[in-house]
Amino acid sequence: MVIATFLYKSVLLGQMRVIADFHIHSKYSRATSKQLNIKNLEKYARIKGLSLLGTGDFTHPIWIKELKSELTEDGTGILKTKTGFNFILQTEISLMYTQDGKGRKIHNVILANNFDIVEQITEQLKKIGRVDYDGRPIFGIKCPDFVEMMKEIDKDIEIIPAHVWTPWFGLFGSNSGFDSVQECFKDQTKHIHALETGLSSDPAMNWRLSSLDKYTLVSNSDLHSFWPWRIGRECNIFDLKELSYNSLLNAIKTKKGLKETIEVDPSYGKYHFDGHRNCNVCMSPNESLKNKDICPVCRRKLTIGVLHRVEELADRPAGFKPKDAVPFKSLIPLSEILSKLLNSGVASQKIWKAYYNLVNGSRSEMDILLNSSFDELKKITNEKIAEAIINNRNRKIKIQPGFDGEYGYPIFSDDNKKSKGGFVETNKSLHKGQKGLDEFM
Repeated sequence: MVIATFLYKSVLLGQMRVIADFHIHSKYSRATSKQLNIKNLEKYARIKGLSLLGTGDFTHPIWIKELKSELTEDGTGILKTKTGFNFILQTEISLMYTQDGKGRKIHNVILANNFDIVEQITEQLKKIGRVDYDGRPIFGIKCPDFVEMMKEIDKDIEIIPAHVWTPWFGLFGSNSGFDSVQECFKDQTKHIHALETGLSSDPAMNWRLSSLDKYTLVSNSDLHSFWPWRIGRECNIFDLKELSYNSLLNAIKTKKGLKETIEVDPSYGKYHFDGHRNCNVCMSPNESLKNKDICPVCRRKLTIGVLHRVEELADRPAGFKPKDAVPFKSLIPLSEILSKLLNSGVASQKIWKAYYNLVNGSRSEMDILLNSSFDELKKITNEKIAEAIINNRNRKIKIQPGFDGEYGYPIFSDDNKKSKGGFVETNKSLHKGQKGLDEFM
């Protein structure tokens, strides 16, 4: 199965369209698929319609060896596989420390230009902690000190606060975060150019804070497995004169060249609403406030979600849009739509067959989700699925909000029942469901 990726040069504009997901993980991070390798990442990135991936976890000693054996540098800062797919050196670093009498847990995405700089980063980090136990290592250093350390190594290292609204490890997180970028990064704020929205927020929610207008809002999957309902579920669409580290960095810094971002509906994210997963309690911010943020079942404090935090910090009404705002589209992954409509697990053979019936030949998932017309879809699937794909594109699918680590899910009928089978992935079920389908590839 040959899938065309979204990397091409426009004859009229002389620009390349690049769809990039540059926050991922390797098999050496905790709670990730053991089949995460360059081969599978490239395979499913092409199926999804991506043209650039982050490498993930470049400080891990075993993973970096694999990266060096699989990827080739050409001086542009973009690494290539043997078949020409593009990667950018990237990792995520967890910083855990105390500031102003409060414990802070902040995750940051790091981009680097080449293997030499990556080695310097790793050697510097080894002076303050270990890098061999997890692809996303933890260090007890404050964010301003960390940024200063990175910039002393190379001025073009880019630091992007990751999933900034999530309760536990986001810059604005309800449990350990800050109320502003300045509060977190102090005098090093000048080096922060972009913020990652995360699954539980979208740009429109971030537009409600005037203090964020100066920052580029980027979106990435933060994938822990390479399957098509994970990889590229959030990503960035760039129009660049050339695909290089410098051109990508310039687009991130200035917003020029970032055409739009692809988001999931924020209700789909694991921390959109407030709640307690173990108590099966999910509440909107208004409901939580009425209960004084206390769980009605266990009487302990609720996990305060992203929407609640946005409401706390917003100085603009919902619907406000800054003049230079980069547009975005909201999409639920195709596999999960099929799972709900066909009432089968997302990793089942039934869903894989339906998926490859749509994503085939030169059609990537992005082609299907973004571009295929209703009439075109009816030729390759049934009318119900075709209609759902168009409704997905037009944000007409209702999402039951996620909360306290539980993903949201699409609703297609009035019974509002959740089929958890569509959202549970195990290596056993995934490979059983895919068995025999590699002939499509």
